[in-house]
Amino acid sequence: MTRPTERPGTALLVIDVQRGVVAEAHDRGAVVANIATLVARARSADVPVVWVQHSDDEMPQGSEAWQYVEELQREEQEPLVHKRYGDAFEETDLEEVLAGLEVGRLVVCGAQTDACIRSTLHGALTRGYAATLVADAHTTEDLRPWGSPIGPEQAIAYTNLYWSFSRAPGREGATVTTEEVRFGS
Repeated sequence: MTRPTERPGTALLVIDVQRGVVAEAHDRGAVVANIATLVARARSADVPVVWVQHSDDEMPQGSEAWQYVEELQREEQEPLVHKRYGDAFEETDLEEVLAGLEVGRLVVCGAQTDACIRSTLHGALTRGYAATLVADAHTTEDLRPWGSPIGPEQAIAYTNLYWSFSRAPGREGATVTTEEVRFGS
């Protein structure tokens, strides 16, 4: 199997934009609209769109909360990765899907910033992928009632800041806005 750094392709990774995950998310409407824009751009440029869908005891597969939001529709040929852990690579077929698509660079969007987004970004970098976070296309809910010392705006801003400086040998993290994402150029 090729290493991710040897693969020329890019994929848009759409993580957990599910009804139960983003129901109370910060700036939900604008973030989902930005994700829809990214999906349309990726499709227009023939860049693979890979969908990730979380399930657990509180959000079982097939439940209303488990469904993707109405504003985003996966096309039949687009891969769907089912996960049960924050990192979309853990105990899933994501690595095999990306290898089959010859993808070594990920453009990441979705939810939740301070859980599955961060976990997957770190998982990607440690597995050899370059990973770009779309700064205005990820969100989270207010986790202060569960002990977070900061609100969603600060969690998003902090993640954008530190991911823009993430590096590893032969690959890097980056942060761009939806407007700055250019597939195929």
